[in-house]
Amino acid sequence: MQSRDRLIVAVDRSSREDILELVDVLRGSAGAFKIGLQAFIANGPALVREIVSTGEKVFLDLKIHDIPNTAKYAVAGIASLGVAMTTVHAAGGEAMLRASARDDLLILGVTVLTSLDAAAMRHIGFSGSPVENAVRLARLSRDCGLRGVVASPEEVEAIREACGPDLVIVTPGVRPEGSSNDDQLRTKTPAAAIAAGADYVVVGRPITDAREPRTAALRIIDSLSSIVA
Repeated sequence: MQSRDRLIVAVDRSSREDILELVDVLRGSAGAFKIGLQAFIANGPALVREIVSTGEKVFLDLKIHDIPNTAKYAVAGIASLGVAMTTVHAAGGEAMLRASARDDLLILGVTVLTSLDAAAMRHIGFSGSPVENAVRLARLSRDCGLRGVVASPEEVEAIREACGPDLVIVTPGVRPEGSSNDDQLRTKTPAAAIAAGADYVVVGRPITDAREPRTAALRIIDSLSSIVA
């Protein structure tokens, strides 16, 4: 992959016009566009089809977490939209993960949300550190037939060591130097995440809220060039 291919831009907007304008501005400076719950609930599958029809790759990040049968058919519906990748919560368990696995779509098991730290995890009943939980859930995802996971940059190296070179790791919670962490608690720079073993980095507000989003995206791509060369 080229460095551009590794950058996924999170377009967290509600307005269809704003989303399509950002996709157009960033065309050629991002490998894929992440459409999450905010954009999907406001606009539905039609928005996803519209972006896919332009030739851009879409990462539909809906974080499915339900009973196995519901998850299976939800993922099948997502696959019909022509997206490149989507997400299910690894904490949904073995049966749900096996029901969700497909060969025609990159299904990513979400390990530990980047908005959680060790204290927050203890509060909801998870023992162990974020790294320990992320590795355990990554192994579970792989063993249930998923080809990739989502994990914070702080867990990438441990997951890569535990799960080997073939598991795709998509890393949100990355912030370029000088950017606010916003609601992300476990962060690194995009270059540090790739150097640790991530295949893709997801960047949202540091690009989409920038005065010149395309310039911000190209700056991140440039920071990755020496690592992926």
